[in-house]
Amino acid sequence: MDITEIDKNFELPPVNEPDVEWFDVNDAPFSLHGVTYCAEEKKYRRMPDAVAKTVSDGVKFLATNTTGGRVRFITDSPYVAVKCVLPLGYVMAHMPAVGSHGVSLYADGTFVRMFTSSVYNLVNTGKDVTAFNGIHKFNAEKSRKIELYLPLYNGLYQMYVGVKKGSVIQAPPPYSKKQHVVFYGSSITQGGCASRPGNDYVSHLSRWLDFDFTNLGFSGSGKAEPQMRDYLASMPADVYVLDYDYNATTVEYLEQTHYPLYETIRNAKKNAPILFISKPDFDVDPSSAARRAVIYKTYETAKANGDDKVFFIDGETLFHKEERDACTVDTCHPNDLGFYRMAQTIRPVLEHILNL
Repeated sequence: MDITEIDKNFELPPVNEPDVEWFDVNDAPFSLHGVTYCAEEKKYRRMPDAVAKTVSDGVKFLATNTTGGRVRFITDSPYVAVKCVLPLGYVMAHMPAVGSHGVSLYADGTFVRMFTSSVYNLVNTGKDVTAFNGIHKFNAEKSRKIELYLPLYNGLYQMYVGVKKGSVIQAPPPYSKKQHVVFYGSSITQGGCASRPGNDYVSHLSRWLDFDFTNLGFSGSGKAEPQMRDYLASMPADVYVLDYDYNATTVEYLEQTHYPLYETIRNAKKNAPILFISKPDFDVDPSSAARRAVIYKTYETAKANGDDKVFFIDGETLFHKEERDACTVDTCHPNDLGFYRMAQTIRPVLEHILNL
């Protein structure tokens, strides 16, 4: 039996409105953040393929995952509909399909609806693509600031927004913080395993502090290779958050790459604040203390050399003390509680950085 037959709260409303008008989110006045559309490849991506393929096969593949991607606009439409075409998915054992493949809708900063395909369609279309649509109807008609968060662990070929025909669509106001923040790291940075886009720690911070960002978290592939270091240093970034500890294969590897990553960025960006974070699963990995020491050494050395724009957060503090074991799905990847606590811990430090 289909669960929606006995509980309508599990049903995602289809788009049946006769007056819906569809718009490509890659066109004005929609504002696209965290990803760009590659017309040649006909897909969205977080970094250029020409660069990604020089780093590793993992980065080449994951660069087309749209984590951190946002579509922003203002509308007075009484409803917002979404239609997406995306690659055929893979459903993970420890992460909800809406987190990996879905879209989250926020209105005036508050979550109101998620959209996703059925798990059956994600794995059984018999084609290389799948698609879904959905709609959210508001209780009152007024102008709203809309923000759509894109899939954390899948790509996106096409995306359309539907509004009532004749409704106003306007560009959103710019973020109040002028700095563009780049987050570099592992699957934890990428958002594994948030229940839906928008619940990862990076997105929490962006909403709370109102800044734009690019998420360069690469599941299993954040290893600070020379090519990746050079790319990070070349980006139009104002602040860096370096969170790749978990993907450094050994303590020795972390020691070989961590200071060079800092040094490469600092040589290119003399005044960009850099925040170092060690990994949060301190309780289960016996190498955590040694890893933290490596990262703290980079911080100490930079400070000793006169760099007053480096900052450090101890990963052991990210999940707080109470019910730490409730913060992950597998002792490694945060769930929504874990991501929320991470964001709470990082917030005062990042807020200080943005207000410098």
